[in-house]
Amino acid sequence: MSAQATGPARGRKLITGVIGADTHIVGSRILSMALEEAGFEIVALGAITPAEDFVKAAIETAADGIMVSSLYGQGELDCRGFRDLFIEAGLEDMLIYVGGNLVVGKQDWTDVERRFLEMGFDRAFPPNTRADQVIEVLNADFAVRSAGRRIAE
Repeated sequence: MSAQATGPARGRKLITGVIGADTHIVGSRILSMALEEAGFEIVALGAITPAEDFVKAAIETAADGIMVSSLYGQGELDCRGFRDLFIEAGLEDMLIYVGGNLVVGKQDWTDVERRFLEMGFDRAFPPNTRADQVIEVLNADFAVRSAGRRIAE
């Protein structure tokens, strides 16, 4: 059974895409389909997406959140300055998530997650995170945003 978007999450618009030179689109596409099934409106940018294109899409579509995927291990390089682009565009409150195989080699996930949070991402999902887990987190985050908090605890 899939998690469903209800209450404040239903109808929220999310931008999905694979950042940088990464061509690994399958995971992003599966997540996009699951999010749509759960009631989110998805704008899928596809693979090999420059960071600036996420910002442009967010502005053009009045998006509620950004879902960045990276599977080729270079996410840490591709995502540097990502939050700054949103701040410069006046979108400092945008929810920004990242997930996938974000770094090269076996690294402690706690350290990887910390680095992405320090870069300004609201959440970082480890490899093999299931779509229903992402949907649960999104539902919780959008619910608390309605109450004035940034993300759920």
